[in-house]
Amino acid sequence: MKTKGALLRELNSPWEIEEIEIGEPKAHEIKIRMEAAGMCHSDHHLMTGGIPMAGFPILGGHEGAGVIEELGEGVTDFEVGDHVVLSFIPSCGKCPSCRSGLANLCDFGAMLLQGEAVSDHTFRIHTAKGENVYPMTLLGTFSPYMVVHEASVVKIDKDIPFEVAALVGCGIPTGYGSSTRSGDVRPGEDVAIVGVGGVGTAALQGAVIAGARNIFAIDPVEWKREQALKFGATAAFASIDEAAGAIAETTHGAMCRKVIVTVGEVHGKDVDSWMGITAKAGTCVLTGMGNMLDTEVTLNLSMLTLLQKNLQGSIFGGANPKLDIPQLLSMYKIGKLNIDDMITRQYRLDQINQGYQDMLDGKNIRGVIRYTDDDH
Repeated sequence: MKTKGALLRELNSPWEIEEIEIGEPKAHEIKIRMEAAGMCHSDHHLMTGGIPMAGFPILGGHEGAGVIEELGEGVTDFEVGDHVVLSFIPSCGKCPSCRSGLANLCDFGAMLLQGEAVSDHTFRIHTAKGENVYPMTLLGTFSPYMVVHEASVVKIDKDIPFEVAALVGCGIPTGYGSSTRSGDVRPGEDVAIVGVGGVGTAALQGAVIAGARNIFAIDPVEWKREQALKFGATAAFASIDEAAGAIAETTHGAMCRKVIVTVGEVHGKDVDSWMGITAKAGTCVLTGMGNMLDTEVTLNLSMLTLLQKNLQGSIFGGANPKLDIPQLLSMYKIGKLNIDDMITRQYRLDQINQGYQDMLDGKNIRGVIRYTDDDH
Protein backbone atom coordinates (compact mmCIF):
# COMPACT_ATOMS: atom_id res chain seq x y z
CA MET A 1 0.00 0.00 0.00
CA LYS A 2 1.05 3.61 -0.59
CA THR A 3 1.40 5.92 2.39
CA LYS A 4 3.94 8.45 3.66
CA GLY A 5 6.81 8.51 6.10
CA ALA A 6 9.54 10.65 7.63
CA LEU A 7 12.81 9.69 5.96
CA LEU A 8 16.47 10.53 6.49
CA ARG A 9 18.47 10.54 3.27
CA GLU A 10 21.86 11.44 4.69
CA LEU A 11 23.58 12.29 7.95
CA ASN A 12 22.93 15.64 9.59
CA SER A 13 20.00 16.40 7.32
CA PRO A 14 16.38 17.13 8.30
CA TRP A 15 13.58 14.60 8.18
CA GLU A 16 11.72 14.65 4.87
CA ILE A 17 8.08 13.56 4.45
CA GLU A 18 7.90 11.37 1.35
CA GLU A 19 5.58 8.87 -0.29
CA ILE A 20 6.50 5.28 0.50
CA GLU A 21 5.07 1.89 -0.35
CA ILE A 22 4.70 -0.78 2.33
CA GLY A 23 4.33 -4.45 1.45
CA GLU A 24 1.32 -6.50 2.51
CA PRO A 25 1.65 -8.79 5.55
CA LYS A 26 3.25 -12.16 4.94
CA ALA A 27 3.33 -15.14 7.28
CA HIS A 28 3.52 -14.09 10.95
CA GLU A 29 3.24 -10.40 10.06
CA ILE A 30 0.67 -7.80 11.08
CA LYS A 31 -0.54 -4.64 9.35
CA ILE A 32 -1.20 -1.77 11.76
CA ARG A 33 -2.87 1.62 11.37
CA MET A 34 -0.69 3.84 13.53
CA GLU A 35 -2.24 6.34 15.91
CA ALA A 36 0.77 7.75 17.78
CA ALA A 37 4.57 7.65 17.68
CA GLY A 38 7.03 8.69 20.37
CA MET A 39 9.94 10.97 19.47
CA CYS A 40 12.86 9.28 21.23
CA HIS A 41 16.41 10.64 21.30
CA SER A 42 17.64 7.41 19.70
CA ASP A 43 16.02 8.44 16.41
CA HIS A 44 18.06 11.63 16.55
CA HIS A 45 21.15 9.41 16.78
CA LEU A 46 20.22 8.18 13.29
CA MET A 47 20.64 11.72 12.04
CA THR A 48 24.05 12.19 13.66
CA GLY A 49 25.34 8.73 12.79
CA GLY A 50 25.57 7.69 16.45
CA ILE A 51 23.41 4.70 15.54
CA PRO A 52 24.60 3.55 12.11
CA MET A 53 21.93 1.89 10.00
CA ALA A 54 22.95 -0.36 7.13
CA GLY A 55 21.95 2.19 4.50
CA PHE A 56 19.77 5.13 3.42
CA PRO A 57 17.04 6.26 3.21
CA ILE A 58 15.96 5.49 6.77
CA LEU A 59 12.35 5.47 7.96
CA GLY A 60 12.53 6.69 11.54
CA GLY A 61 10.52 5.88 14.63
CA HIS A 62 10.65 2.98 17.07
CA GLU A 63 7.97 3.94 19.62
CA GLY A 64 4.35 3.62 18.55
CA ALA A 65 0.81 2.39 19.08
CA GLY A 66 -2.08 1.68 16.78
CA VAL A 67 -4.86 -0.67 15.66
CA ILE A 68 -4.49 -3.97 13.80
CA GLU A 69 -5.98 -3.86 10.30
CA GLU A 70 -4.84 -7.16 8.80
CA LEU A 71 -3.19 -10.42 9.88
CA GLY A 72 -0.74 -12.52 7.91
CA GLU A 73 -0.90 -16.29 7.74
CA GLY A 74 -0.09 -18.06 10.99
CA VAL A 75 -0.84 -15.16 13.35
CA THR A 76 -3.00 -16.60 16.13
CA ASP A 77 -2.47 -14.37 19.18
CA PHE A 78 -4.05 -11.22 17.69
CA GLU A 79 -7.29 -10.15 16.03
CA VAL A 80 -8.22 -7.36 13.63
CA GLY A 81 -9.22 -4.35 15.74
CA ASP A 82 -6.83 -5.09 18.60
CA HIS A 83 -5.02 -2.09 20.06
CA VAL A 84 -1.29 -2.72 20.15
CA VAL A 85 2.08 -1.26 21.11
CA LEU A 86 5.20 -1.78 19.01
CA SER A 87 8.10 -3.12 21.06
CA PHE A 88 11.35 -1.69 19.70
CA ILE A 89 13.10 -4.99 20.45
CA PRO A 90 11.16 -8.05 19.24
CA SER A 91 10.51 -10.92 21.60
CA CYS A 92 10.25 -14.24 19.80
CA GLY A 93 9.97 -16.32 22.97
CA LYS A 94 11.92 -19.16 21.39
CA CYS A 95 15.59 -18.17 21.07
CA PRO A 96 18.15 -18.96 23.82
CA SER A 97 18.01 -15.40 25.13
CA CYS A 98 14.22 -15.36 25.45
CA ARG A 99 14.15 -18.83 27.01
CA SER A 100 16.73 -17.81 29.61
CA GLY A 101 14.63 -14.81 30.70
CA LEU A 102 16.49 -12.20 28.65
CA ALA A 103 13.76 -11.24 26.21
CA ASN A 104 15.29 -7.77 25.86
CA LEU A 105 18.27 -9.51 24.23
CA CYS A 106 16.14 -11.57 21.81
CA ASP A 107 18.22 -12.94 18.94
CA PHE A 108 15.98 -11.08 16.48
CA GLY A 109 17.66 -7.96 17.83
CA ALA A 110 20.75 -8.73 15.77
CA MET A 111 18.76 -7.74 12.68
CA LEU A 112 17.31 -4.47 13.94
CA LEU A 113 19.56 -2.11 11.98
CA GLN A 114 19.80 -4.14 8.76
CA GLY A 115 16.47 -3.09 7.28
CA GLU A 116 15.43 -6.56 6.13
CA ALA A 117 12.18 -8.05 7.45
CA VAL A 118 12.53 -10.80 10.04
CA SER A 119 10.05 -13.02 8.22
CA ASP A 120 11.79 -13.43 4.85
CA HIS A 121 14.90 -11.17 4.86
CA THR A 122 13.55 -8.93 2.10
CA PHE A 123 13.07 -5.17 2.00
CA ARG A 124 9.37 -4.53 2.49
CA ILE A 125 9.34 -0.73 2.31
CA HIS A 126 10.27 1.29 -0.79
CA THR A 127 10.23 4.91 -1.90
CA ALA A 128 8.23 6.14 -4.89
CA LYS A 129 11.48 5.74 -6.86
CA GLY A 130 11.75 2.08 -5.87
CA GLU A 131 14.61 2.54 -3.40
CA ASN A 132 14.90 0.13 -0.47
CA VAL A 133 13.99 1.83 2.82
CA TYR A 134 15.65 0.91 6.12
CA PRO A 135 13.09 1.12 8.97
CA MET A 136 14.39 1.95 12.44
CA THR A 137 14.52 -1.29 14.48
CA LEU A 138 12.44 -2.94 11.73
CA LEU A 139 9.50 -0.72 12.70
CA GLY A 140 9.45 2.81 11.30
CA THR A 141 6.69 4.34 13.42
CA PHE A 142 7.10 7.71 11.68
CA SER A 143 4.52 6.52 9.17
CA PRO A 144 0.72 6.20 9.51
CA TYR A 145 0.90 2.51 8.58
CA MET A 146 3.31 -0.34 9.15
CA VAL A 147 3.68 -4.05 8.53
CA VAL A 148 5.75 -5.82 11.19
CA HIS A 149 6.54 -9.26 12.54
CA GLU A 150 4.27 -10.44 15.36
CA ALA A 151 7.29 -10.67 17.68
CA SER A 152 7.35 -6.85 17.74
CA VAL A 153 3.66 -6.46 18.65
CA VAL A 154 2.08 -6.37 22.13
CA LYS A 155 -1.68 -6.30 22.69
CA ILE A 156 -2.99 -3.67 25.14
CA ASP A 157 -6.32 -2.64 26.65
CA LYS A 158 -8.49 -0.51 24.37
CA ASP A 159 -9.05 2.19 26.99
CA ILE A 160 -5.39 3.28 27.04
CA PRO A 161 -4.80 6.58 25.16
CA PHE A 162 -2.62 5.94 22.12
CA GLU A 163 -0.19 8.75 22.94
CA VAL A 164 0.39 7.13 26.33
CA ALA A 165 0.66 3.62 24.90
CA ALA A 166 3.26 4.69 22.33
CA LEU A 167 5.80 5.51 25.03
CA VAL A 168 5.80 2.05 26.57
CA GLY A 169 7.34 0.67 23.38
CA CYS A 170 10.74 1.99 24.48
CA GLY A 171 11.18 4.99 26.77
CA ILE A 172 9.03 4.03 29.75
CA PRO A 173 10.22 0.42 30.22
CA THR A 174 13.80 1.45 29.40
CA GLY A 175 13.86 4.05 32.16
CA TYR A 176 11.65 2.29 34.68
CA GLY A 177 13.53 -0.99 34.25
CA SER A 178 16.91 0.74 34.50
CA SER A 179 15.98 1.48 38.10
CA THR A 180 13.89 -1.55 39.03
CA ARG A 181 15.55 -4.33 37.02
CA SER A 182 19.05 -3.39 35.86
CA GLY A 183 19.68 -1.18 38.90
CA ASP A 184 17.64 -3.28 41.32
CA VAL A 185 16.89 -0.22 43.46
CA ARG A 186 15.90 -1.33 46.96
CA PRO A 187 13.86 0.47 49.65
CA GLY A 188 15.94 3.03 51.53
CA GLU A 189 18.73 3.31 48.95
CA ASP A 190 20.00 6.66 47.71
CA VAL A 191 19.78 7.07 43.94
CA ALA A 192 21.01 9.58 41.37
CA ILE A 193 19.33 9.97 37.97
CA VAL A 194 21.67 11.64 35.47
CA GLY A 195 19.57 13.16 32.68
CA VAL A 196 15.83 13.60 33.26
CA GLY A 197 14.28 13.59 29.82
CA GLY A 198 11.76 10.92 28.88
CA VAL A 199 13.83 7.89 29.85
CA GLY A 200 15.24 9.60 32.93
CA THR A 201 11.80 10.62 34.18
CA ALA A 202 10.66 7.01 33.84
CA ALA A 203 13.79 5.91 35.76
CA LEU A 204 12.98 8.50 38.41
CA GLN A 205 9.46 7.11 38.81
CA GLY A 206 10.88 3.60 39.00
CA ALA A 207 13.18 4.65 41.84
CA VAL A 208 10.28 6.29 43.68
CA ILE A 209 8.07 3.20 43.33
CA ALA A 210 10.97 0.95 44.40
CA GLY A 211 11.22 2.88 47.67
CA ALA A 212 14.42 4.90 47.21
CA ARG A 213 15.19 7.30 50.06
CA ASN A 214 16.96 10.28 48.49
CA ILE A 215 16.68 10.73 44.73
CA PHE A 216 19.06 13.25 43.16
CA ALA A 217 18.12 14.45 39.67
CA ILE A 218 20.95 15.89 37.58
CA ASP A 219 20.26 17.79 34.35
CA PRO A 220 21.59 21.05 32.86
CA VAL A 221 18.10 22.24 31.85
CA GLU A 222 16.38 24.17 34.67
CA TRP A 223 12.85 23.33 33.49
CA LYS A 224 13.62 19.61 33.51
CA ARG A 225 15.00 19.89 37.04
CA GLU A 226 11.77 21.56 38.11
CA GLN A 227 9.75 18.77 36.51
CA ALA A 228 11.94 16.12 38.19
CA LEU A 229 11.02 17.51 41.60
CA LYS A 230 7.34 17.19 40.69
CA PHE A 231 7.90 13.54 39.73
CA GLY A 232 9.47 12.71 43.10
CA ALA A 233 13.12 13.77 43.10
CA THR A 234 14.22 15.04 46.52
CA ALA A 235 16.86 17.39 45.07
CA ALA A 236 17.96 18.56 41.63
CA PHE A 237 21.28 19.85 40.32
CA ALA A 238 22.62 21.24 37.06
CA SER A 239 25.82 19.14 36.95
CA ILE A 240 27.71 16.29 38.57
CA ASP A 241 30.15 18.79 40.08
CA GLU A 242 27.29 20.72 41.65
CA ALA A 243 25.59 17.55 42.88
CA ALA A 244 28.62 15.72 44.29
CA GLY A 245 29.07 17.85 47.41
CA ALA A 246 25.38 17.82 48.27
CA ILE A 247 25.17 14.06 47.74
CA ALA A 248 28.18 13.53 50.00
CA GLU A 249 26.65 15.73 52.70
CA THR A 250 23.20 14.11 52.52
CA THR A 251 24.57 10.55 52.52
CA HIS A 252 27.32 11.25 55.12
CA GLY A 253 29.96 10.48 52.52
CA ALA A 254 28.51 7.17 51.38
CA MET A 255 27.31 8.56 47.99
CA CYS A 256 24.60 6.85 45.91
CA ARG A 257 24.05 3.14 46.03
CA LYS A 258 22.61 3.34 42.52
CA VAL A 259 23.37 5.84 39.76
CA ILE A 260 21.17 5.64 36.66
CA VAL A 261 22.63 7.38 33.60
CA THR A 262 19.94 8.34 31.09
CA VAL A 263 21.56 11.28 29.30
CA GLY A 264 20.62 11.88 25.68
CA GLU A 265 24.16 11.34 24.45
CA VAL A 266 26.86 9.47 26.33
CA HIS A 267 30.51 10.56 26.14
CA GLY A 268 33.26 8.28 27.42
CA LYS A 269 35.03 11.12 29.20
CA ASP A 270 32.08 11.44 31.61
CA VAL A 271 32.01 7.86 32.87
CA ASP A 272 34.46 8.42 35.74
CA SER A 273 32.42 11.36 37.05
CA TRP A 274 29.32 9.12 37.20
CA MET A 275 31.31 6.45 38.99
CA GLY A 276 32.54 9.15 41.37
CA ILE A 277 29.08 9.63 42.85
CA THR A 278 28.53 5.85 43.07
CA ALA A 279 28.91 4.31 46.53
CA LYS A 280 31.30 1.54 47.54
CA ALA A 281 29.91 -1.72 46.10
CA GLY A 282 27.31 0.41 44.34
CA THR A 283 26.12 0.16 40.76
CA CYS A 284 26.20 2.71 37.96
CA VAL A 285 23.66 1.73 35.28
CA LEU A 286 24.58 3.02 31.82
CA THR A 287 21.36 3.32 29.81
CA GLY A 288 22.07 6.36 27.64
CA MET A 289 23.53 5.77 24.19
CA GLY A 290 26.70 7.21 22.74
CA ASN A 291 28.20 6.89 19.29
CA MET A 292 28.51 3.18 18.50
CA LEU A 293 31.98 3.79 17.11
CA ASP A 294 33.26 5.52 20.25
CA THR A 295 35.59 3.29 22.30
CA GLU A 296 37.37 5.93 24.42
CA VAL A 297 36.39 5.86 28.11
CA THR A 298 37.84 7.67 31.13
CA LEU A 299 37.68 5.37 34.14
CA ASN A 300 39.83 4.98 37.22
CA LEU A 301 40.32 1.23 37.19
CA SER A 302 42.01 1.14 40.59
CA MET A 303 39.02 2.77 42.26
CA LEU A 304 36.70 0.43 40.36
CA THR A 305 38.56 -2.48 41.94
CA LEU A 306 39.35 -1.09 45.39
CA LEU A 307 35.80 0.14 46.03
CA GLN A 308 34.22 -2.87 44.33
CA LYS A 309 31.93 -0.78 42.15
CA ASN A 310 29.83 -2.06 39.28
CA LEU A 311 29.33 -0.50 35.84
CA GLN A 312 26.19 -2.09 34.39
CA GLY A 313 24.97 -1.72 30.81
CA SER A 314 21.22 -1.78 30.26
CA ILE A 315 19.13 -2.15 27.11
CA PHE A 316 15.33 -1.75 27.25
CA GLY A 317 15.66 -1.67 31.04
CA GLY A 318 16.05 -5.45 31.08
CA ALA A 319 12.37 -5.66 30.13
CA ASN A 320 10.35 -8.61 28.97
CA PRO A 321 8.16 -6.61 26.57
CA LYS A 322 5.26 -9.07 26.33
CA LEU A 323 5.00 -9.01 30.15
CA ASP A 324 6.20 -5.57 31.18
CA ILE A 325 4.39 -3.39 28.62
CA PRO A 326 0.89 -4.48 29.77
CA GLN A 327 2.03 -4.38 33.39
CA LEU A 328 3.32 -0.80 33.15
CA LEU A 329 0.08 0.28 31.48
CA SER A 330 -1.92 -1.36 34.27
CA MET A 331 0.08 0.73 36.73
CA TYR A 332 -0.75 3.80 34.66
CA LYS A 333 -4.47 2.98 34.78
CA ILE A 334 -4.57 2.95 38.59
CA GLY A 335 -2.46 6.08 38.96
CA LYS A 336 0.79 4.47 40.09
CA LEU A 337 2.75 5.56 37.01
CA ASN A 338 2.39 9.10 35.68
CA ILE A 339 2.77 9.04 31.90
CA ASP A 340 0.34 11.84 31.05
CA ASP A 341 2.59 14.55 32.47
CA MET A 342 5.60 13.16 30.61
CA ILE A 343 3.95 14.06 27.29
CA THR A 344 4.88 17.70 26.90
CA ARG A 345 3.72 18.35 23.33
CA GLN A 346 1.99 16.56 20.47
CA TYR A 347 2.91 17.13 16.83
CA ARG A 348 1.74 16.32 13.32
CA LEU A 349 4.08 14.20 11.25
CA ASP A 350 5.05 17.22 9.16
CA GLN A 351 6.15 18.98 12.36
CA ILE A 352 8.74 16.32 13.16
CA ASN A 353 11.77 18.57 12.69
CA GLN A 354 10.28 21.15 15.06
CA GLY A 355 9.61 18.37 17.55
CA TYR A 356 13.23 17.26 17.55
CA GLN A 357 14.46 20.83 17.80
CA ASP A 358 12.24 21.25 20.87
CA MET A 359 13.81 18.10 22.33
CA LEU A 360 17.34 19.40 21.71
CA ASP A 361 16.37 22.77 23.21
CA GLY A 362 15.22 21.04 26.41
CA LYS A 363 11.57 22.03 25.99
CA ASN A 364 10.11 18.52 26.11
CA ILE A 365 10.20 15.58 28.45
CA ARG A 366 8.71 13.65 25.55
CA GLY A 367 7.15 14.78 22.29
CA VAL A 368 4.61 12.56 20.52
CA ILE A 369 3.46 12.48 16.90
CA ARG A 370 -0.30 12.01 16.76
CA TYR A 371 -1.82 10.75 13.53
CA THR A 372 -5.26 11.94 12.37
CA ASP A 373 -7.84 10.88 9.78
CA ASP A 374 -6.04 13.13 7.29
CA ASP A 375 -2.98 10.87 7.59
CA HIS A 376 -5.01 7.72 6.97
